[in-house]
Amino acid sequence: MLITAATDFEMNSFLQKGGSSYETLITGVGPVETTLSLSCRLQKEAVDCVLNFGIAGAYPDSTAQCTAGMLDICLAEQEILADFGILLEDRIERFALAGLPVKDSFIMDSSLLSLAGQALTDNGREFLCGNFLTVNCASGTHARGSILARQFAGLCENMEGGAIARVCKHFAVPCLEVRCISNLVEDRNVENWQMREACTLAGQAAAVIAAAIRTSCGTHNNLTNKK
Repeated sequence: MLITAATDFEMNSFLQKGGSSYETLITGVGPVETTLSLSCRLQKEAVDCVLNFGIAGAYPDSTAQCTAGMLDICLAEQEILADFGILLEDRIERFALAGLPVKDSFIMDSSLLSLAGQALTDNGREFLCGNFLTVNCASGTHARGSILARQFAGLCENMEGGAIARVCKHFAVPCLEVRCISNLVEDRNVENWQMREACTLAGQAAAVIAAAIRTSCGTHNNLTNKK
């Protein structure tokens, strides 16, 4: 299992919760650095799965079934490259819908998602599931966030998850993503952010999930060996 996060301050929260026994990778911020670093790593040696975690901004105007709030834990059901297209006044015109051969949405591994949800529940942690939107440029206005949230029924936005999902798809590696809400996507106001608290909670959630995956894989391997 490979544990990934964009920055040191996100990864440190995981390591402080007993994550030092796992292989970890700091991918860098944004889809380009993430694609490069993860691709280089997976070319060297195969892994069974990738667990990506970090912080995210929540869409208060989302058309999703649920709306995330500050410090909520969220699991990705799907990752969408939300601003990969043409920016119009009221929407993103997606390249894929124009017939171009691009991949811009990725369904997350259902088995890992189910395992993660059960692990969080068993640990007494509430969580939300939904569409995560990956953007090249973080939304700094309520208007831009509303466009993305409505068009894609987005739960939250980040800058790396779609790249992780795309690379994992190429290498046929199942992946999972968990994030904690550090801010709302609104007219930019850093005084409202709770990055330190969100990093801590994201790292804790990732540690709980990683332990559950490790236990599940160990059980599966033991049963296989006995057969």
